[in-house]
Amino acid sequence: MTQGTGRRAGLDEQAVLLAAGLADLAVSTLGTALGTVRGLLRRSDAAELAAEAEHDLVARGRLVLDRYASAPPAHLEVLARHALARRAAAAAPAWQAADDV
Repeated sequence: MTQGTGRRAGLDEQAVLLAAGLADLAVSTLGTALGTVRGLLRRSDAAELAAEAEHDLVARGRLVLDRYASAPPAHLEVLARHALARRAAAAAPAWQAADDV
């Protein structure tokens, strides 16, 4: 029983250490981000910088929506078109196939 209790205490201690490390990382990252924001607000071209950032975010948003919002072509539809194209190519006379090249 003492061995099981020792393992549990070790896991609890590890969880506390992980949480403390994560909290420290979050605080230091937040401090760095706030310093960066302060520096950006002191710039004379802050309005232009904000407009560029907005433009970039809109462009990124469009790319994301184009990537994920548009439905991919129906798989069976694509296969049916390929099959029709093959049948048409096989049924075409030899002289027509030579003219297409």
